[in-house]
Amino acid sequence: MNLKLQWRYFLLALGFFTRLPVPSFPDFQESDLNHSARYFPLVGVLVGLLAAVTWWLAALLFPASIAVLCSMAVTIYLTGAFHEDGLADSADGLGGGLDRKRKLEIMQDSRLGSYGAVALVGMLLFKFHTLSALPAAMLPFSLIAGHALSRLAAVYIMATTQYARPAGKSKPLATALTQNDLWFASVFGLWSWIGFASLLWLNHGGAGALRFLLLTALPVFLAWEWWRRLLLRNLQGYTGDTLGATQQLTELAFYLGLLAWSQLA
Repeated sequence: MNLKLQWRYFLLALGFFTRLPVPSFPDFQESDLNHSARYFPLVGVLVGLLAAVTWWLAALLFPASIAVLCSMAVTIYLTGAFHEDGLADSADGLGGGLDRKRKLEIMQDSRLGSYGAVALVGMLLFKFHTLSALPAAMLPFSLIAGHALSRLAAVYIMATTQYARPAGKSKPLATALTQNDLWFASVFGLWSWIGFASLLWLNHGGAGALRFLLLTALPVFLAWEWWRRLLLRNLQGYTGDTLGATQQLTELAFYLGLLAWSQLA
């Protein structure tokens, strides 16, 4: 494996999905971004880690709810609200368009419509209250696993559907994934989730850890499958905006599953 090339792919993924400074690549080719998709979940691990550190520092000085808000604000700043914007645009397009062409046109419009506003505000409120209800000891691990797993869900959308349009504001975008790309992405996306389960095994035994895996995997899969079918029915594929929406929906689904587990533990 060419480590220098892999580092380049990772930096491309980091620069595409965050505000963090990375070197410029004057010889950039679209195939590079295709391969960098394998590192999308790893970018999620980094974003989740920074959110967890922010939450921990804020919790030393402020009430728990303020600490959660601080962690959410950091993730939004780090990503430039990239995924939240995708959620809002997807809601506007799917909610306001009467046919496929019009839905795609609306999604390219940078203005925020009523469907997008409701989806965005609802998502932020839902996420805030869900995170605030989680046990404090679980929050750092929840943020890391949630951000990684949700970005893996977006990669799986890319792998199982086709790109809905040849050009648009989301270009350049990875549109062709190899089996190696999917394998790498799966490892990076699942290791924090499985590692979380391993920690729970120590305190809650094997049954508790298995219940955690089931109660978090099931809502993520159901949200992913529902969204995927909705995209195929309305757009015959995905766009950059709908990938952002995938990340937001599955991240929230993970937190909800985790909250259900904590209530039953």
